[in-house]
Amino acid sequence: MKKHKAVALRYESGTDPAPRLVAKGRDKTADRIVALARAYDVPLYEDAACIDQFYRVELGEYVPEELYAVAATVLAWVYSMEPHHARQGFFGRVRSPRKEK
Repeated sequence: MKKHKAVALRYESGTDPAPRLVAKGRDKTADRIVALARAYDVPLYEDAACIDQFYRVELGEYVPEELYAVAATVLAWVYSMEPHHARQGFFGRVRSPRKEK
């Protein structure tokens, strides 16, 4: 069975040189990341290919140049939402299909 993953990036325009990976995890850790995002009204961007690329970044590191285009796509989505979301950063998650009980 494929495990689900989640990542969280933070980017503050004018302060950060690039988005930074601030959390990542699989399964229960991914669930916790998603729960925290929801609790703080942080938008969730769901895209398996995107998450897989960001998941390769080391925790605490800035997104490398080769992922700037991917990050820009996600940030554009975040910025298209209400302005307060643009200041909060964003979380991403990927879930493998699970059977509902």
